[in-house]
Amino acid sequence: MPPFIYLASQSPRRSQLLTQLGIAHELLLADAHEDAESLEEHIAGESPLDYVQRVTRLKLDAAIQRLQSRGLPLAPVLCADTTVALGDTIYAKPADAEDAVRMLIALSGQTHVVLTSVAIGTADQVEQACSVSDVTFATMTEAEIRAYVESGEPMGKAGAYAVQGRAAAYISRINGSYTGIMGLPLYETAQLLKKLA
Repeated sequence: MPPFIYLASQSPRRSQLLTQLGIAHELLLADAHEDAESLEEHIAGESPLDYVQRVTRLKLDAAIQRLQSRGLPLAPVLCADTTVALGDTIYAKPADAEDAVRMLIALSGQTHVVLTSVAIGTADQVEQACSVSDVTFATMTEAEIRAYVESGEPMGKAGAYAVQGRAAAYISRINGSYTGIMGLPLYETAQLLKKLA
């Protein structure tokens, strides 16, 4: 594995998971003038899998350009993107509390898919993988949903929930990668890092 990488993500969970793997890393975040949010726009008719892989690659390309423009020491860059989907409907980060309530009402009592794409690369080599997991929510009352949203935890999270937080009380079944649902599948990430070594 590379001795050091850059993490182009604001997610504290991704940083914690890399630390868990023993990967030395430094954040490589977008400047204020970069329009990082526009990279996450959905194209009509695009499948959740195509969407999450395309967005991750766009994020990586932008981060590699950022690394070069800042003149930082060269090292691989890691980007990831997590998408929640129920059928072909993508549930991104909620715009506000009511949007979070809407998403959680839709996911309540259903099994949805969590896709986390990881891309690691340099200007010369890019490796990418995607973890796909099924998550089943128990049926939640609207009062339970609103209480959870009021905790603030759903904001900034794909699908309006955090598997490692209070939402765990409503998750009856997981089939797949727990760390992938958190935002960085460790097995796939380790395999990609080995390819770059």
